[in-house]
Amino acid sequence: MNFELNEDQAALAESLQRALADRSGFEQRRALVASGAAHDAKAWAALAELGLTALPLPEAHGGFGGGARDLLPVMQALGRSLSLEPFLANTVLGGTALRLGADEATQARLLPRMASGELVLAWAHDEPAGRHAPLWVETRAERRNGRWVLDGIKSNVLAAGLAQHLVVSARVSGAPADADGCALFLVDPNGAGVALREFRLVDDTAAGELALREAEAEPLADPLDAAHARRAIEGTVTAGIAAACADMTGAAQSAYELAMDYLRTRKQFGRLIGENQALRHRAAEMLVCLEMARSMAMAAAVAADAPDGDDAPLDLHRAKLSVARNARQVAHGAIQLHGGIGMTEEYAVGHCLRRIHVLDQLFGDADAHTARLASALN
Repeated sequence: MNFELNEDQAALAESLQRALADRSGFEQRRALVASGAAHDAKAWAALAELGLTALPLPEAHGGFGGGARDLLPVMQALGRSLSLEPFLANTVLGGTALRLGADEATQARLLPRMASGELVLAWAHDEPAGRHAPLWVETRAERRNGRWVLDGIKSNVLAAGLAQHLVVSARVSGAPADADGCALFLVDPNGAGVALREFRLVDDTAAGELALREAEAEPLADPLDAAHARRAIEGTVTAGIAAACADMTGAAQSAYELAMDYLRTRKQFGRLIGENQALRHRAAEMLVCLEMARSMAMAAAVAADAPDGDDAPLDLHRAKLSVARNARQVAHGAIQLHGGIGMTEEYAVGHCLRRIHVLDQLFGDADAHTARLASALN
């Protein structure tokens, strides 16, 4: 199996890195966070101009039909720059949910606007009591007076305050832990019965908690087709896992590069600290962890593009577990090589670790994937 980027993917990654260098440097990011803005509209427009917001969407609706392997270098570049743009929330999660879960009319209405970068969606699936269970849904959907209404709470909704529409999972029948009985709905975040509490995660990513009280909702497809909704939910989570693995790898790459620059420039007792043999050994160990994370991120992308493969679910669990552990090891090593400055707000390497921690928690943390892997192998 070829784990190298092809010519088009490499060219896209290079163009994106140049665009992010111009608009998403660390000091620009700090200024953006200090201003209270959730993202940079001009940076988002630049991503759309490069065609990235259309990359994974169907060609029939203005997209390029790309898969997880095409998104891999994009997510790595966004992670490397610690970008705050809602690409994961909108293009990966929202776009996948529409592509897999919406009927043709809804796709034709929304996907072209997503492809152009005009429309931002957010994926509202996780719930406080779910504890990383991929199909745990307590939010209820009922048909009242000819319309569907939702009642429930959704937690850690990425880019919730930026979205014009929310894709919400809700239960039509069954108990919260049942695999079937769910459906996907489109909700107006400004509609009656919708309360959104916005906040920032520890890595400054914009998120929110969504409280629904008889909130009017539009089904993406037939709400009683539980099998269709389950495939859409599982497919969206799978795409999210692959994207998170790539993003963590990018953040780890940034931490490693910062550490190497520090070793090459910082002097102590009249000599570069990079001349210390023990620190060289530590740098070599970090590089091994980084290469492991890169390989497993590619394995996750391959598994996401072929979800029906016999080993695809196992590969995704292995990848999420391995990438998180190795990326965290790189970031910890980078901070320790810097010393106290590594954890200051003014220095980027500590923010790399924060991003890795957040991504580790998304779509199931290391313990959750370990348990799922053990269950699948027994």
